[in-house]
Amino acid sequence: MSPSGMQNNVRKIATIVGARPQFIKAAVVSRAIQSYNTERAGKPPLVGLLIHTGQHYDREMSATFFKELSIPEPDYNLEVGSGSQGRQTGMMLERIENVLLKEMPQMVIVYGDTNSTLAGALAASKLHIPVAHVEAGLRSYNKKMPEEINRILVDHLSELLFCPTKSSVKNLGKEGISRHVYEVGDVMYDSLLFNVKLAAERSDILDKLTLYYGNGSVLPYYLATIHRAENTDNLHRLQNIFKALQELDTIVVFPVHPRTKNIDAFNEWKKNVKAHVKIINPVSYLDMLVLEKHARAILTDSGGVQKEAYMLKVPCITLRDETEWVETIESGWNTLAGADTKNILAALKGLDSMDTKRVYDESLYGSGNAGKKIVEIVSGWTSCA
Repeated sequence: MSPSGMQNNVRKIATIVGARPQFIKAAVVSRAIQSYNTERAGKPPLVGLLIHTGQHYDREMSATFFKELSIPEPDYNLEVGSGSQGRQTGMMLERIENVLLKEMPQMVIVYGDTNSTLAGALAASKLHIPVAHVEAGLRSYNKKMPEEINRILVDHLSELLFCPTKSSVKNLGKEGISRHVYEVGDVMYDSLLFNVKLAAERSDILDKLTLYYGNGSVLPYYLATIHRAENTDNLHRLQNIFKALQELDTIVVFPVHPRTKNIDAFNEWKKNVKAHVKIINPVSYLDMLVLEKHARAILTDSGGVQKEAYMLKVPCITLRDETEWVETIESGWNTLAGADTKNILAALKGLDSMDTKRVYDESLYGSGNAGKKIVEIVSGWTSCA
């Protein structure tokens, strides 16, 4: 077969990532594409093209993830880095467009709600390349959050909308979006099922942080993560959260996100932080799974961590005033505490009283085959199927 003939039989799918959670989600879909091609040997394959915007530039937040999750090195690294919302998104839009014009994939897949997601969807839609949005339909109904704006815009630009839950499907319906909407489950659940055993075998993070008693059992500790702009860009909120962590009488493991690490208020607080707060650098995905699994509770403003806490049956205190993952609240596994010191401490104090009230639904985020469903639907939308 001639090179041109081979090219005509290739179905090129561009995946755009830029932030840590997107690497994890992309790994699920990448494995599903490999399985799809293996099962259909001799038929036109799906060929993945990976575009990394460089939104997260810290090694522990990007490069390590590609190695650990067995994701091939990106075909393109746009090296955008940090910056204001407008500057960052604009640089991404220009550079993604250049790549898409060169490669002309038959579909672009974007994940979640970051600036990389928005820039990828905008660039593709303006070039009339169909967009598939993984994690569509999420809403916090707070448009002060940049992530909320990104979600809404990307959903309205997308041809295929892959929803993780029933409520996300309903959210789209409220906005008049009903065509090509698929409830496939959550790719993060696929990832957790695939990696949690691997994490138990490979991670030594509990040893490194000396989180064991002499008899080998794990010490009680809380896990904290802070990265959203609503907290990091608001000095009052940030100081309230730091104060709550200081007042606890239990170990707090605090992997510091690059966004938080560069804030003056954090560095001032760090100078006088109490010994029970273990401030550490960002950790790998496998280390994070182990820390989540063994924590007494998790304090976070991350949507992904809220879900993983639920999946691992670990109570979560969300450091936000609302969440797009309403199911975790309704089930009793997640509590909204905002950035109020008293609310945070009260939520932690009330953990034991909530133990008997929590309801766990193993099917809430699907059955662990969201990646396979996505690839099958994407395949049906590309030519040469």
